[in-house]
Amino acid sequence: MDKKNGAIYDARTLGKPKMVILGIQHMFAMFGATILVPIITGLDISTTLLMAGLGTLLFHFITKFKVPAFLGSSFAFLGGYAAVKALAPEGTDPTAMLPYACLGVAVAGLVYLVLAAIIKFIGIEKVIKFFPPVVTGPIIIAIGLGLAPSAVSNCTTNWFLAFVALAVIVVFNIWGKGMAKIIPIILGLLISYGVGLVLYFIAEANPQLITDVPWLFSGGTNDAGEYVKIFDFTEFNTIFSNIGSGQIFGSEGLIGIPIHWDKTVFGGVDYSNGSVIASAIIAIVPISLATMMEHIGDIAAIGSTVGKNYIKDPGLHRTLTGDGLATSLASLFGGPANTTYGENTGVLALTRVYDPKVIRIAAAFAVCISFFPCVSAIIGSIPSCIIGGISFVLYGMISAIGVRNVVENHVDFTKSRNLIVAAVILVCALGLSSDTVSFAIGSANITLSPLAVASIAGIVLNAVFPGKDYKFNSDEPEELKEKV
Repeated sequence: MDKKNGAIYDARTLGKPKMVILGIQHMFAMFGATILVPIITGLDISTTLLMAGLGTLLFHFITKFKVPAFLGSSFAFLGGYAAVKALAPEGTDPTAMLPYACLGVAVAGLVYLVLAAIIKFIGIEKVIKFFPPVVTGPIIIAIGLGLAPSAVSNCTTNWFLAFVALAVIVVFNIWGKGMAKIIPIILGLLISYGVGLVLYFIAEANPQLITDVPWLFSGGTNDAGEYVKIFDFTEFNTIFSNIGSGQIFGSEGLIGIPIHWDKTVFGGVDYSNGSVIASAIIAIVPISLATMMEHIGDIAAIGSTVGKNYIKDPGLHRTLTGDGLATSLASLFGGPANTTYGENTGVLALTRVYDPKVIRIAAAFAVCISFFPCVSAIIGSIPSCIIGGISFVLYGMISAIGVRNVVENHVDFTKSRNLIVAAVILVCALGLSSDTVSFAIGSANITLSPLAVASIAGIVLNAVFPGKDYKFNSDEPEELKEKV
């Protein structure tokens, strides 16, 4: 433990039961966003959870078990999946094209290895100079602020429950004692879920309350603008009804196999259809250029949170390799691309437990629940407003980490060059729409995310402008040398 700030770098000092609870907390943090990608794309949720867990464990192995990162579903490739599904012949099911999209994503993951090899060949010192705090700090700030609208959007479905979740997290994190202080997310989730159940059953007894007092008894509106219940137990009820009737195995029973051969690259792609395969690869691979920039920002955010320079040790080449191989592995078996998760970075900042072993426990739980549809259904029943309340503080934490990054590294904002670099990064990341920067390469339409554009702009401006005043001359921040 760091006596200076109370951070815990070895969770074994807490004991195994507490480590398990912390791992479950990280699993809850990633769950909502991770399953949203397969819901949007049509990929399988159980496969997604399995590959998120396995991908995270693979990442940790490649990064020498040093980086406390969880790899969940990436939203960056959503446009790629949509583009490949559009290639489906008229009158056929577009989801049949998903294995082709997965093949394209698997190839995109391998592109990470190319950049990793270049970094390893030319040396990290020559690469890292392009990522001083004046660049990484604003990027980290933008990551959190860019996620903020989704948190607010979720909260709007029921601000009362969102506030309960948020208030519980804040109270326990600031005034909590012992274990309660480091598991505020689980406590916020359980207490707000319990409050939500009370409101749900009151509304069940008097359905008119959902319309008369929607801010308290509804879970938002549906596509038709009608107020809906706080909880949707449809999938939950179906699965438990099947279990009650004796259905043990299957995707809607007690135990399910999370990999479906016909949805994998091996069983779902007709390799004689070269034109479709080429189109899928061309449409998706360039997206990796943007996601690699985002990866660098995420690793910088995790490093700033923990107080360690992961770009140097274990090295950016290792984190890129881990992320790329995890993405390729997931895609080969029908899962979405993986990426390091900001939600879990927020948990690190909130709990100050920085031991990567806790993340690996979360990954193991993700693998386990992928075989039990009923568990996924229970977790999936968590209302979006509660997820929003939890995310409200987690996403803000990420931006606060970016602020801390520039403060601790004494970035001199009296210099115009630093102000301009930070300003351009923030405006690009927060001001551009998701399809502003779009161009074609052959038959493929490539769209760079606002964060990718911001990262590229910041790196280029910092490299071009004179007056650089920051040097990476240590493997770790000064404050870590004081640890005992």
